[in-house]
Amino acid sequence: MSDTPDRPQLYLITPTDLDLLTFPDRLAACLDTTEIACVRLSIASRDETRIAKAADALRELTHARDVALVIDSHIQLVERLGLDGVHLMDGARSVKKSRAALGADAIIGSFCGNSTHDGMTAGEMGVDYVSFGPVGQSPLGDGSTAPLDLFEWWSQMIEVPVVAEGALTQDLIRAVSPHTDFFGLGDELWRHDDAAATLKSLIAAMR
Repeated sequence: MSDTPDRPQLYLITPTDLDLLTFPDRLAACLDTTEIACVRLSIASRDETRIAKAADALRELTHARDVALVIDSHIQLVERLGLDGVHLMDGARSVKKSRAALGADAIIGSFCGNSTHDGMTAGEMGVDYVSFGPVGQSPLGDGSTAPLDLFEWWSQMIEVPVVAEGALTQDLIRAVSPHTDFFGLGDELWRHDDAAATLKSLIAAMR
């Protein structure tokens, strides 16, 4: 990233159902392609043993490269699994509880959909970043998106770092790049056989 210092940083989001036989190598290829700020373990399983195995595999890769590893929602697993923090999916509602449980040094992020109100509230409560999305149209959820003007407003008015995520395309990345601190990339990468090559193409769209 030294050659493009103003480019948004990259934040990778794992598949919700990942194959521990193949995914670590795919992730490693992406981590070795460019500088990555953070990886989010977004596994959908409620099986603590499966989550722990996934966390162990990814932690070995990320920490060897000085990349932070956070987990969706599971506050109680952060310290137990040696992770760097938690990504909350409920706006500002769990921020105080999470900070009290994890301490000042933990990374705490909050997904706020397209609600600037939730984002500002989470920011006031001390999150390290707020994420908005999906940026692009998705068949999932209620169809709501986080529009470009949200990121424009946030970048002008709020100092809390912001992540743009969800259904990103090269065109959307090109449009949002001047107004976001991070891009959260997940299925945009993993649905392709060569995720690292796809990552390079998406980086090329940033400015």
